[in-house]
Amino acid sequence: MFHYNAPADLLKDRIILVTGAGDGIGRAAAWQYAAHGATVVLLGRTLEKLEALYDEIENAGYPQPAIVPMNLESAAEHDYIDLSNQLFDEFGRLDGVLHNASLLGMRTPLENYDPITWEQVMRVNVHAPFLMTQTLLPLLQRSGDASVVFTSSGVGRKGRAYWGAYAVSKFATEGMMQVLADELENTPNIRVNAINPGATRTQMRAYAYPAEPPESNPAPADIMPVYLYLMGADSRQVNGQSLDAQGDASA
Repeated sequence: MFHYNAPADLLKDRIILVTGAGDGIGRAAAWQYAAHGATVVLLGRTLEKLEALYDEIENAGYPQPAIVPMNLESAAEHDYIDLSNQLFDEFGRLDGVLHNASLLGMRTPLENYDPITWEQVMRVNVHAPFLMTQTLLPLLQRSGDASVVFTSSGVGRKGRAYWGAYAVSKFATEGMMQVLADELENTPNIRVNAINPGATRTQMRAYAYPAEPPESNPAPADIMPVYLYLMGADSRQVNGQSLDAQGDASA
């Protein structure tokens, strides 16, 4: 497991956007960011889940979050421009983005892969993070210390049979992270990295491995140290890296 003891005020006064904030790892990350002082922008497709998390964060006495309902599968370029304008009007800058939302798609040979599902996975896992990052870069440039974090996977580093569009999309994610990090190498106030969460107790994991006992994997809250590390100032010199939240690089 990645070891990092985050100071209580690690993210004080920071504005951090989390995609897929309604469930699983995204929910746990948003909660931890808020607990460490950040104003969190909760982005997801299910308003009820975002509202429930909003209430929990507010009731805990953490900074008041913001809610942005958005379906990344159907979002178009103008939706991301609207998001950027909305965040500029409300906050004036952005200090972090966690690209957490992902679709698993099908576990089947490429020979049998449904093209519609393939396109859905690519839109959420690759196209959406690209457009969102592109439109939010001006806000990140207004920050004194900004962090962009993509979500990778073990099957995005070494291809494995039957992982189809998900694996290919995570290879693309690793590549996008590396390209952007290299492009921003001389922009000291923005760093770009990726996290491989590893096997975690989420709905996606249960769908991918239906026979696996859920308790055999850590809960999302247990893998948060690396998520906090990459969003805080202690990782200021880390750029272009893909870090493992756990001790292995499994999917």
